[in-house]
Amino acid sequence: MSNKTNGEEYLFELDELVIRRASAGDMSAVVDIDQLNTGITKPEYWKDTFVRFGSRSDRFFLVAEDSGEVIAFIIGEMRAWEFGSPPCGWIFAMGVNPNARLKKVGSHMFNVMCECLNKAGADKVRTMLARDDNLNMAFFRSQGMMGGPFIELEMPLD
Repeated sequence: MSNKTNGEEYLFELDELVIRRASAGDMSAVVDIDQLNTGITKPEYWKDTFVRFGSRSDRFFLVAEDSGEVIAFIIGEMRAWEFGSPPCGWIFAMGVNPNARLKKVGSHMFNVMCECLNKAGADKVRTMLARDDNLNMAFFRSQGMMGGPFIELEMPLD
């Protein structure tokens, strides 16, 4: 659903829940949500991420509001051709205020992001998680995601 209120386009609206593109004014709430979930405060990272992802047509930085308060965010983009991968959508960051969990906010955010990525040309969506990130693993699996065709490799640098 796409609506406009006060000149702002909503990508989704249900009762008091609204999903829309993020604005620079949302970054303090994004920092707070991320800090609640990770225990780390990183305002410069989120400011830079907004600059890189807040206004391009193939990149999406979305927030969810409940009664005017930002309670969640999700970031995704179209990527193509890394190691032979055909173009697809990637979700690389998501956070929901712990007080808003179990209200389907994450599911609505995921669905809206998938719609945005599909309109940008994606026929698949991917993400990457830590093996021990049980919360996000359970969430993304509940959305229908499963193991993909790539394996992450890493090594320590001295």
